[in-house]
Amino acid sequence: MATILASSMAFIDGTVVNVALPALQQSLHANVVDVQWVIEAYSLLLSACLLAGGSLGDEFGRRRIFLLGIGLFALASAGCGLALTIGQLIAARALQGLGAALLVPGSLAIISSSFAAKDRGHAIGTWSGFSAMTAAIGPVVGGWLIEHLSWRAVFFINLPLALLVIAISVWRVPESRSEENSRIDWWGGILGVLGLGGLVYGLTESSRLGFSNPAIWMALASGIVVLALFLVVETRSSHPMLPLRLFRSRSFAGANLLTLLLYGALGGTLFFLPLNLIQVQRYPATAAGAALLPFILIVFLLSRWSGGLVERVGAKLPLVIGPLVAAAGFGLFILPNVGGIYWTTFFPAVVVLGVGMAICVAPLTTTVMNSVPESRAGVASGINNAVSRTAGLLAIAVFGIVMLQVFDRSLDRRTSALSLPSGSRVVLAQQRDKLAGAELPADLNPETRRLVRQAIDESFVRGFRAVMILGALLAIGSAGSAFLLIRDKPSAQMTPRER
Repeated sequence: MATILASSMAFIDGTVVNVALPALQQSLHANVVDVQWVIEAYSLLLSACLLAGGSLGDEFGRRRIFLLGIGLFALASAGCGLALTIGQLIAARALQGLGAALLVPGSLAIISSSFAAKDRGHAIGTWSGFSAMTAAIGPVVGGWLIEHLSWRAVFFINLPLALLVIAISVWRVPESRSEENSRIDWWGGILGVLGLGGLVYGLTESSRLGFSNPAIWMALASGIVVLALFLVVETRSSHPMLPLRLFRSRSFAGANLLTLLLYGALGGTLFFLPLNLIQVQRYPATAAGAALLPFILIVFLLSRWSGGLVERVGAKLPLVIGPLVAAAGFGLFILPNVGGIYWTTFFPAVVVLGVGMAICVAPLTTTVMNSVPESRAGVASGINNAVSRTAGLLAIAVFGIVMLQVFDRSLDRRTSALSLPSGSRVVLAQQRDKLAGAELPADLNPETRRLVRQAIDESFVRGFRAVMILGALLAIGSAGSAFLLIRDKPSAQMTPRER
């Protein structure tokens, strides 16, 4: 129960905050780059420290590190709820991501060490099932809290849950640690955070400062150099956080490339969906939170079926077809304009995207596990999990650049045809980095206000379509990586070189 509640908190905060973005953007007077950082700060620390979090548990005690993660997560959640500025919120979200990086790997490790082998599969299945359920209802409950209380309630709700987890853990969860002598890859963890941080900062802030700004290209260059140094350190480390030799397996490399592209498409596009639904389509927060419920349910209900496909047709075919169906789902998101009912606009796209992801999620996991020796399966799963989170981290930064560029050009073209006072044009220019959350100039008459709002909404939709096109292209690329790299040959039949 403790591990289920703890991991559920981390999963919910990874999704429900998207629904809160429009409300906190308005409350804290934030622009789109600021709200990107609300997501990116959490994802950066979680992605870069996830593998190190598992190693810390093995070395110093899984329950101890798990409790430390819960404490950090709860403290950071309180900081998020009490934040008075967007900077304070971003800092608290970073601490929250660090807490999640400690508790998430600890959840599965505690389950594995607390149950006998014959009961372990059932326990992990229960953990997975409840995690999926919380992922489904989290955005809906979060939307209701935002709509009826405040966006701050999304973070404060973690506090009683955290206290309950701590109480159960102290009372019922035994301490455990790895029996193997291992060392923590401190340099790998530090270089991973700095390298990814440099890249994400450069990409995200380029929308605000421009690529010509010295701070941007220096951040990007330093991020690339540090990540290259990270790879060098990992090749020479006796206990690397990221064992690069696993990528000698073509199937493992192909599965992770597929993960990078497909989950990048998913994370980058779905970041903008709640903004579209709430700010442009005028959905209540609860309805926006429920909009992706069919997607989550389809993935949950069909995953067992898609897992059986591996035994019948192998993993390669589902991993080619699934991303192509997902690409069609991204394509359907291009069709809606401003207005229309959910069932004829966004629902078909959500369903097709869900079917596409459901086809490939279980075969992808199976491929990752089967492409490496059994003794390395846990490490392989951790790497794939980190890759999926890193994909969303980088994609939100890149997709934000595309959205802002397309939005700016479209808004310039649409407002140039309107007879706006010069003062109003200045105010509008200052607000455009808030995208559809822009506040209209106060000196406009009702008809002009309507036309300006229409121009802003239609410009956002145009940017949203560009983002979905990019998502579809990445999904098609992920299908190509599966076709070229993934093999259906079982790992037992692989040569050592292939592994």
